[in-house]
Amino acid sequence: MTPMEFIHALRWPDLPGPVQAQTRLCLLDLIGVAAGAHRIGLSRIARDHAAETYGGNIPMLFDARTASAAGVALAAGLTIDALDGHDGYNPAKGHVGCPLFPAALALGHRAGSDGATFLAAIAMGYEFGSRAAVAQHATVPDYHTSGSWGAVTAAAAGAHLLNLGPGPTRHALGIAEYYGPRSQMMRCIDHPTMLKDGSGWGAMTGVSSVLLAERGFTGAPAITIEDAPEHWGDLGERWLILEQYFKPYPVCRWAQAPVEGVLKLRREHGLTPDMVARIEVTSFHEAIRLATARPRSTEEAQYSTSFPCAVALVRGGISPDDLQGDALSDPEILRLSESLRMTEDDACNATFPKERHARVTLHLHDGRVLDSGLMSPRWDHNVPPGEEELRAKFHDLADPVLGPDRAGRIEAALDALQDGPLSRLTALLCQPVS
Repeated sequence: MTPMEFIHALRWPDLPGPVQAQTRLCLLDLIGVAAGAHRIGLSRIARDHAAETYGGNIPMLFDARTASAAGVALAAGLTIDALDGHDGYNPAKGHVGCPLFPAALALGHRAGSDGATFLAAIAMGYEFGSRAAVAQHATVPDYHTSGSWGAVTAAAAGAHLLNLGPGPTRHALGIAEYYGPRSQMMRCIDHPTMLKDGSGWGAMTGVSSVLLAERGFTGAPAITIEDAPEHWGDLGERWLILEQYFKPYPVCRWAQAPVEGVLKLRREHGLTPDMVARIEVTSFHEAIRLATARPRSTEEAQYSTSFPCAVALVRGGISPDDLQGDALSDPEILRLSESLRMTEDDACNATFPKERHARVTLHLHDGRVLDSGLMSPRWDHNVPPGEEELRAKFHDLADPVLGPDRAGRIEAALDALQDGPLSRLTALLCQPVS
C-alpha cells in the first residue's frame, strides 16, 4: 500500500485490537500533558496569541475562546510542548503525537467528524509520522525539530479527516513538507527557550497546508514520501504506534536515564540529599548538551540533565511543580545540580537514537562511591508502561488542573469515542479551566 492510499484506506474497525488500545492511550497521555501544561506561561501566551491573531469559530483546547483551525492547532501544539511529558519514537528523535493531535482536533471539529474517523486519523498519523520522521532525517545532516516532519504528519491526518481526493492530498503533503519549520533542535538544547520542539508550528503548518490544498493550492511532491520508498514499504504490516515510548517525568527524554540512575541509587541505599557530595553522569553527546545547572525558567529546567537529577534526588520524583516557580530556587536542589559533572561516552553515542543510555555515579560525603550501572529510560517501547500506569499518570497531571470529575469524564468519553461523534470529547476538552 502506498502512503497516499494508506492515508484514506485506514478504518477504525479494521485495526488490530492492540493498535486501537494504544491509540486511545496515546490520546489520553497527550490530553493529560496538555492539562498539566495549561498553567505554564508558554501555554497562556500561545492561547492569547491564537485568540487575538487567528480569528475563527473553532473552540480552543482548555480555553473559552475560539480561533481558526490553524490557530487552534498552533495553541494546542505549543501547550503540549510546554510540558515535556508526551510520547515519542526513538528513531525519529522526536514526538509524533504532539503535532498530530492538535491538527486532528482542529480539523476534526471543522469537519464534524465522528469518533471512529477521528481515532482512525490518529492511528494513521502515528504510522505516517513515525516513517516521515525517519525519512526526513535521512535526507539532511541537521537535526530538525518534530515540527518539521510533524507538519507533513498533520497534513496527512487533515487529508483523512476532510476526505481530500488523491490530488489535493498529494499537494497538501507537498505544501507541508516545503513550509514545515526546519528548526534547529540543538539550538534549543543549547539555549532553552519557549521555542521547544517546533510542534505547534508544525501542527499549524499542516492544517494550513490541507486548507490551501482544498482550495486548489499546489505544492506536490513531498519528496520524503514519494522519493523514499525504503521507509514506507511496511505500512499496514508493522504498527509503529506500538513502538512509541512514554515519559514518566516531564523533562527531556535524554535526561530520563540519568534520573532513573539517581532514583535507583536513592532507593537501594536509603539516601537522603545531604549524604551526596556530587553527581557524575556518563551519557551520549546530545544528553551532555543539556547543561543548564541553574535554570531561570521552566524551559531551562526541562531541557537540563543536572536539574532533574537533583530534583529526583531531593523529591524522589519529578512533577510539573518541581520545574517552575519557587522550586527553581530550592537551595539543596541547586547545590546538587551544580555539583553534577557530565562525560560523553562513545558506547552511549553508538546506540543513540535507538537507545538513550546513561550511567550515574554518586560521591557521598562519607567517602563511598555508588554506581548505578548502565541505565535506560523507564517506559521505553520494549518495556512499556501498563495501561493502569498511564491512566494514573493522566490523573496525576489532569486532576489538579481540571478536577477529578472533569478528568474522569474526559477519560470515559475517550474510551467510548468510537461509538459516537467527536463532539462528545471536544465538548469536555474545549472548556475553560477554572
